[in-house]
Amino acid sequence: MRCPECNCLDDKVVDSRSVKEGAGVRRRRECLNCSHRFTTYEGIIHSELKVIKKNNIREDFDKEKLSSGIVNACYKRPVDPEKIDQAAEDIYLKLQQKYDKEVSSAEVGVHVMEALKQLDQVAYVRFASVYRKFKDVEEFIEEIRGLK
Repeated sequence: MRCPECNCLDDKVVDSRSVKEGAGVRRRRECLNCSHRFTTYEGIIHSELKVIKKNNIREDFDKEKLSSGIVNACYKRPVDPEKIDQAAEDIYLKLQQKYDKEVSSAEVGVHVMEALKQLDQVAYVRFASVYRKFKDVEEFIEEIRGLK
């Protein structure tokens, strides 16, 4: 690691600690040339996941877009924002583990619906109504009955 003070490449690790629930490491380092202390962080870099849209266009997976979709479904519902963030993170990690490079938007939608079903049933029905494109009230009622 290059020292930010003198650019020397020789250093020693003084302290290491796990961060982000084990997803990374914080290291305190000391330059062997000038004795300057500095901190580095190590973390996993996931390969870029692509989403295949219904029209076969591929775009980069956007965790913020995923999160905003969940937030929209939970609009004016008593859902803790931290739980929304955690749901988005969980979905992202599941998709990273299950899919190597590409995932369909339909599969992303299924994971969002599963998460919303646990978070808030009204938010789930809101999302499902858009995602499944209910054609009439009867389909809407059937979905609600399925929640019981």
